[in-house]
Amino acid sequence: MTAISRGETPVPEGLRFVHLGFGTDAVEYESAWQEQRRVHAARFADEIPDTCLLLEHQAVYTAGRRTSEDERPLDGTPVVDVDRGGKITWHGPGQLVGYPIQKLPRPVDVVAHVRRLEEALIRVCAEFGVEGTRVEGRSGVWVLGDPVEQRPALGGLQLDFDPRTADELFDPRLNGPEYAPSNAGQRGEDRKLAAIGIRVAKGVTMHGFALNVNPDTTSFDKIVPCGIRDAGVASLSGELGREVTIAEVLPVVEKHLGDVLENAVLLPRAV
Repeated sequence: MTAISRGETPVPEGLRFVHLGFGTDAVEYESAWQEQRRVHAARFADEIPDTCLLLEHQAVYTAGRRTSEDERPLDGTPVVDVDRGGKITWHGPGQLVGYPIQKLPRPVDVVAHVRRLEEALIRVCAEFGVEGTRVEGRSGVWVLGDPVEQRPALGGLQLDFDPRTADELFDPRLNGPEYAPSNAGQRGEDRKLAAIGIRVAKGVTMHGFALNVNPDTTSFDKIVPCGIRDAGVASLSGELGREVTIAEVLPVVEKHLGDVLENAVLLPRAV
């Protein structure tokens, strides 16, 4: 884990990137969370500049404050409850995680911060030839599905008989692989490439984003990812039909995240 230096020298401007660990050095979640808290305290005290921690996690499910019990794994797989917004998700190998720890003007405009992270990741996806976009009411970066009338029938049934259209509590975890979040692309549905969940404390951001580069997306099939039952998940590798690595994506993420966050005009939330 890379330590952040302290001292009496002036805090430099701009966004600093710190690599915590990738591949065989993937970081256990609790360890990274502790490091986030340490860096957050240092940023609040103006001991360091805005800092983005970048890493891969060892496989883990984490649940934000709004997670419901019926969205967690059915088999009792452990879940780490965290203090960010959003619901349950998975982190693990093949997923690039970023924790931008940034001081914002008060009162903090949380939505604007989320939109900046989305914009940076949309630019990353575009550089790899994947059209990422926003979906109204759903944070993160998405690949849009086909129009409903063009989507393939599920389980041999026409759309009119799709159980999800009549049951708002339909549980994809109990209904076979054709409904699994990891198969959303085959169904022609919207699918999430990057999840975003943040917390702001004392005017400084924590947590951040997780971009699916080349993970085993079936890890999402044990849960209801982000509490969304009518869409799924995707990865850059899956969308492109070729292997994309964390090493390829890392400098591109740094470039666009730095450009967006450093050049943004930070304004307090209108009250």
